[in-house]
Amino acid sequence: MAANHDVLSSVWRDACRHIEIGESADAIAKSIAAHLPVQALAVFRVESEAKAIEPLAVGAPSTVTPLVMRGTTVTARPWRRLAAWLRGDDLIGFGDAAAEGWLPEVLPGGITADVLAGPLRSEEGRAGILVLVAELGKQFSPVDQQTIRGLLEPFTVAFGNDARLHEMRSLREAAEADRQTLLTRLGRQDINEEVVGSRTGLRHVMERAQLVAKSDVPVLILGETGTGKEVVSRAIHARSERAEGPFIRVNCGAIPPELIDSQLFGHEKGSFTGAATQHQGWFERADRGTLFLDEIGELPLPAQVRLLRVLQDHQIERVGGKAPVHVDVRIVAATHRDLAAMVKERTFREDLWYRINVFPIRLPTLRERFEDIPALVRHFVLRAATRFGLSAVPPTDADLGLLSEYHWPGNIRELGAVIDRAVILGGGRTLDVSTALGLGGQPPSAPTPAATMYEVIPETVPMQRVASRSVAGEIIPLAAAMKQHIERALVATRGRIEGRQGAATLLQINPHTLRARMRKLGIDPELFRS
Repeated sequence: MAANHDVLSSVWRDACRHIEIGESADAIAKSIAAHLPVQALAVFRVESEAKAIEPLAVGAPSTVTPLVMRGTTVTARPWRRLAAWLRGDDLIGFGDAAAEGWLPEVLPGGITADVLAGPLRSEEGRAGILVLVAELGKQFSPVDQQTIRGLLEPFTVAFGNDARLHEMRSLREAAEADRQTLLTRLGRQDINEEVVGSRTGLRHVMERAQLVAKSDVPVLILGETGTGKEVVSRAIHARSERAEGPFIRVNCGAIPPELIDSQLFGHEKGSFTGAATQHQGWFERADRGTLFLDEIGELPLPAQVRLLRVLQDHQIERVGGKAPVHVDVRIVAATHRDLAAMVKERTFREDLWYRINVFPIRLPTLRERFEDIPALVRHFVLRAATRFGLSAVPPTDADLGLLSEYHWPGNIRELGAVIDRAVILGGGRTLDVSTALGLGGQPPSAPTPAATMYEVIPETVPMQRVASRSVAGEIIPLAAAMKQHIERALVATRGRIEGRQGAATLLQINPHTLRARMRKLGIDPELFRS
């Protein structure tokens, strides 16, 4: 009995010490050789859907080449017996009914030695088989069979660990393949490659990003739409101590108000209709990493209150949950809106503003960094050519001249879209920049609706001195007069709506109200941004 205990202890050590089941099988075969007359042992995997048995590992106590095991497919009647046997814990040999139709098929031909097989069942429901082949001329005694039955549990653990290991490898390979596919579509070699313009137009931005990256203080990135706020936030994450952790991006403006709590903080099973399972929110998914809250100014006030509590206490509570969950998350927020003005208008909480505005970083518009256009164009040309399967044609001086004369109200995002069009229109032979810009061979000019109807106010003229102009000689409907007045304000502010230099300030109206009236009157602010 002591010898049996010793051999099982040795088997457990070998099963837990090795991750690969092939290493475990070989080590265990050597451990039991002094106690059992084993010539070789093998572990098989049972594929239920295919009704097949495949060899996983073979171990032998000596350095002699081990027996070569084979795979086989089991027909219907033997499969029913095999499936029933796998649910139990009996050992079987050649003469047993449960071994009919498969056991002789998986062993090398001409085996005359005694053979015993035992079932393996992992916690995940995977099925396997342990087969031991006795030395020539020897039989497994009843004591040996008792010892072999004790081997089933450690081999089951080794079998389950090996299955999980290969599943993790498969998931890692799939994730790496997805990563490479995404990088190829983006025309990039690595997700953390150098930001275009980091040594020129974005030099001061990247210096501030490098300065704050090592700390865990919240960062607020300010800038117009399309200036690259997510790119800078990823650069901060990549340079931080959390670089190995997750980077989760959440577009606060895209979450329906009734789902904000569930998306940010998660929910418990059964907490509301449709909550069939427990759901981890974005904060839990970003644990030990960075959570990028894009367009944080779009969050409704009730959600701002709950977000403030998370930032203060570093704890969340799932919807329907009864206990708080600790989270270790670094917050990087971004917005194109004037949060300071929103605080004054009481549409953004002042205490949340102070909490996230610890280290602000303002991104320049593309109009403020024209020197980066050549490098950005080359980057987008390579990306577009890779995505569309075309040749990467370098831009000419004429192309760069046209692109440098354009105003770029949509900033870098618009530049990327224009280059995509230019690459497609050029068909891999040239860049059709003029057509992509919608110029038809003409140089860029100011939008005609505003230019023909209204005076463009120079930036040097204070807005307080802009005089109103009446419509002479006729009485027009109120809606038409309102439309003309708003358009005149947009001309004076060059299409800007918010901020101290925006049309809302000039008209002394809330920016949300102004946008609603513009939509109702059919006014497109893009026409005035030149």
